[in-house]
Amino acid sequence: MSDFQNAGRSLVVAKNGMAATSHPLASQVAISVLRDGGNAADAAIAAAVLLGVCEPQMTGLGGDCFVLVKPAGEERVHGINGSGRAAAGVNAAALRAKGHSVIDEHSADAITIPGAVDAFAKLSADWGRKSLGDVLQPAIKYFREGVPVAPRVAFDYEASSDNLKGAARDKFLKDDRALQVGDDLRLPDQAATLERIAEEGRDGFYTGSVAEDMVETLQALGGTHTLEDFRTCKTDDVEPVSGDYKGHDLIELPPNGQGAAAILLCKILSHFDLASLDPYGADRVHIEAEATKLAYDARNRFISDADHMTRLDHMLSDETASRLAALIDPHMAMEGPAAASEAVHRDTIYLTVVDKDRMAVSLIYSIFHSFGSGIVAPKSGILFHNRGAGFTLEEGHPNELGPGKRPMHTIIPAMLAREGRVMMPFGVMGGQYQAAGHARFVTNLVDFGMDAQTAMDGPRAFAEAGELRLERGYSADVRKALMAKGHKVMDADGPIGGSQSIQIDNERGILTGASDPRKDGCALGY
Repeated sequence: MSDFQNAGRSLVVAKNGMAATSHPLASQVAISVLRDGGNAADAAIAAAVLLGVCEPQMTGLGGDCFVLVKPAGEERVHGINGSGRAAAGVNAAALRAKGHSVIDEHSADAITIPGAVDAFAKLSADWGRKSLGDVLQPAIKYFREGVPVAPRVAFDYEASSDNLKGAARDKFLKDDRALQVGDDLRLPDQAATLERIAEEGRDGFYTGSVAEDMVETLQALGGTHTLEDFRTCKTDDVEPVSGDYKGHDLIELPPNGQGAAAILLCKILSHFDLASLDPYGADRVHIEAEATKLAYDARNRFISDADHMTRLDHMLSDETASRLAALIDPHMAMEGPAAASEAVHRDTIYLTVVDKDRMAVSLIYSIFHSFGSGIVAPKSGILFHNRGAGFTLEEGHPNELGPGKRPMHTIIPAMLAREGRVMMPFGVMGGQYQAAGHARFVTNLVDFGMDAQTAMDGPRAFAEAGELRLERGYSADVRKALMAKGHKVMDADGPIGGSQSIQIDNERGILTGASDPRKDGCALGY
């Protein structure tokens, strides 16, 4: 229960439908689609695409997405992998020969084929009720007429607008400066691209003039991308993976995402009596940080394109979790695992929608770094992600850059189930933090009995790169205790992640939404 003398958000409760997104306009559009006869899949697509102009630093048509769908009238969860593949002409050995040890985050080498548009078309065709063209109309209007910049978006603009290069600066900046709160952002070129997609479906993006514009742009920058690479981009249906946490099933997508790392982390934490600890005390932070180091070390070693990964069973194993848990000293921090070679980012949108028939959609959509690669295709207006920076150039590694491969992804949607019934679609944004964020959210709910909004509102910590980063909500005494345990404690350089969730209460027939205050968004219902 919220402390109403301590300012914060209330849970949102409704009966008919609910949307939780990271921007109010997206939540509003999702609810409008539901009220107009669309289902959760239609509403999720409408909201997600709109976020490309509401939060352009986080997401857009030049990115990737992943989706979990629980259809109406059943409890089986279906997965959609909407991440694109590397161009057929890429060559890791050639990059190593040029002296590269990692992929340049702002080069054509870092740009894999964007998979999100194909994923939206598939989600619409397989699960939607309305046509894709109808669902895209609200976004087209906003892309053309503009959206005022919200506070968190302005914060990110100030920090990251230097990532924009060339024509991208003309399209996303104002007088070559970062947009500020209330400045209007219009993206008419992308509106025209969306109109083409509305008319032609995924072919309006992956073939014809839009694809030609993207390929010409990338080839001019030294990319090996071809029209055939775009034409053959294909979203895959995938079977979710799951793991038990104290009677709750955490449902995630399989690799190339890091969902298995979230499951492994929860399994490690299940060996500790977290409920006996202060939820915001040093001991809980320490145990979580040590478990995160171990789970992420496994992630960095094994997770890759599903066609190249052979250790998924190992990561999901109870025995693996037990052995790793035994390595944790409750009194002393261990040295961090080997540094990941993939790039780190914090820029993603996550949203969830549940409709009156209790179809639930959990969707995450990203251009990787803030403003992605910073490279835009000038005619179509597409700002490219740089997801290929998630590959390694280490020879022989399962996540080594290769033709037609998918890189290891950090973005992961999730659902939580109990006794065979989905009780909550949820997700935690924040790049590399996301697996740790899933574990923090789940343990807040299960071990500490928090409601979803309280579970989001509390301060976060994240162990990465040999440091333990803390948000400002932790006390000086907690920081001193963590340093005494051997942690290199640092102030987080910004808010850690963001999150959304919708709880489904089948017995009472209500939906309860929560939205992270670290973002501009909200949960809305009707």
